[in-house]
Amino acid sequence: MISEWMEDPVFRAEYDALEDEFALFDELIRAREKAGLTQAEVARRMNTEIPAIAHIESGGDSKHPSPSVATLNRYAKAVGCRLEIKLHPLTKTPKRL
Repeated sequence: MISEWMEDPVFRAEYDALEDEFALFDELIRAREKAGLTQAEVARRMNTEIPAIAHIESGGDSKHPSPSVATLNRYAKAVGCRLEIKLHPLTKTPKRL
């Protein structure tokens, strides 16, 4: 089904625009799995509920926006990691305002 959607240029553009977010959430899941933890174990370590972990790993929804840096930091610690945020230059430098 997703392959059919990807043929739609509008869907594809929106999907591509979210690529960095998808990469972040994939990284969260990989870190949890590498630590050998379930969502329930991470929830317990963060003193929260399993649905909260599911929202963190999926990027949230309209009722629960993307996780804050503070939440990502707590998640990282719960899975035995350190949160690191980097900015990488684009191929074009933005113009000064």
